[in-house]
Amino acid sequence: MQAASREGSVSARPSPLATALKDAVASGIITWFLLLPLVGFRATESGSGPLGLTYRFGLVTIFALVVLGLRLTLHLTIWRPGRVKRAAGTPSVLSTVGERLAPFAKPAFFGIAIAYPALAILASGGLSESRYWVDLGVYIGSYVMLGWGLNIVVGLAGLLDLGYVAFYAVGAYAFALLSTSVPLNAFFDAHVGEGFWAAWSFWVCLPVCGILAAFWGVILGFPVLRLRGDYLAIVTLAFGEIIRLVLTNWTDLTNGGAGIASIPPISFFGMPFSAADNGFAATFGLTFDPMHRIIFLYFVILGLSALTALVTLRLRRMPVGRAWEALREDEIACRSLGINTTLTKLTAFATGAMFGGFAGAFFAVRVRFVSPESFTFVDSAMILAIVVLGGMGSQIGVAAAAVFMIGGMEMLRNLTFLKSDWLLGPDFDPTLYRMLIFGFAMVAVMVWRPRGLVSSRMATIFLKQRKKVSGDLVKEGHG
Repeated sequence: MQAASREGSVSARPSPLATALKDAVASGIITWFLLLPLVGFRATESGSGPLGLTYRFGLVTIFALVVLGLRLTLHLTIWRPGRVKRAAGTPSVLSTVGERLAPFAKPAFFGIAIAYPALAILASGGLSESRYWVDLGVYIGSYVMLGWGLNIVVGLAGLLDLGYVAFYAVGAYAFALLSTSVPLNAFFDAHVGEGFWAAWSFWVCLPVCGILAAFWGVILGFPVLRLRGDYLAIVTLAFGEIIRLVLTNWTDLTNGGAGIASIPPISFFGMPFSAADNGFAATFGLTFDPMHRIIFLYFVILGLSALTALVTLRLRRMPVGRAWEALREDEIACRSLGINTTLTKLTAFATGAMFGGFAGAFFAVRVRFVSPESFTFVDSAMILAIVVLGGMGSQIGVAAAAVFMIGGMEMLRNLTFLKSDWLLGPDFDPTLYRMLIFGFAMVAVMVWRPRGLVSSRMATIFLKQRKKVSGDLVKEGHG
């Protein structure tokens, strides 16, 4: 009798699928009723004055279906009864697939990056039509370079920097001031040749901007030699705000909030991108098109990004790079090994700042206008988030995070179907919600991938055989 009753109770127990469906449907219905007064009704003002009520039941239904689908997925995967948890140290399916694709990831990434303008032209149907996509590639490339530069300070040396945009601003303003300097222009015109400074200013000033930014990195490094963690973050944040306020208030030098305009455009090593006889198009027998300059800018930022990646890889194998990683793991143990932590921190700040200065000079020559509003704390937070999301210390992870976050946020402009009357209405601007989506992405990655998209690391020093270091063996939040 007991066995029969036990069998009856087991047969009467609902199946996991039925339980999951019941919970998912209930969650979807609750979401629908909760969002109905918040999202389903919208008061709009007409031209005549009185308010009108707009109904958006379709949008509420979409949100409810999304919650239903996500809840059902969780019940059938992570929350499934009797699911055997993966043992510590056992690679997951995603990790296994990632390890198999890793040898092809970097060549594929750089191959696509090199062929991107050609792909954009073919997909758009013409050179002029591809301007938006090539501009987007230039924009993403700038953040890839900034992410790789900050990765030296945060990912390799373990120094939390919330004021990295200050070095970006130093490079931009250094180039803007030098390229628009009347005495420099007159000097080079008199001693080298007419128009030399206007044509060659970017190539001459680029290393100078990097050196000046590195100098400011050393200046920042000295006061924070004894600081770690939150205290270091507060000081670097203050440094970024100080630089922005100086640029705003030192009107005699920086022109204040009005900024610096009329920055000379980039040239093809002395050949201007113009319709003149000595221009780029006439020299190479091409029909003049303004897109030539945009495409050249793309390859310039691609070259600067590649330079950043190569220098970082080379430095990681050198004693200074190993000292950065030792400093990141344990500063006390680093000192006990006889490593000069003062010099190690200064080299990390200076190297990362140098690449930030290069990116700033490129920003100035691309936009041809700089102002303090272009270098706010939001930019520093964005660059730091890219490094954290991609995986601190991982170059391919930082590049992937920059592509997904910057490119993905920019793709919001193309979501025109959200402006339908039954969804969000014609006045809806998806770009206003970019930071909200960015925040959700940060939370999701910190929950499911707390060490970033690429959590494993390649050992810098190895014996006989080089093996990957699993993310489970690495400190939480460190490289």
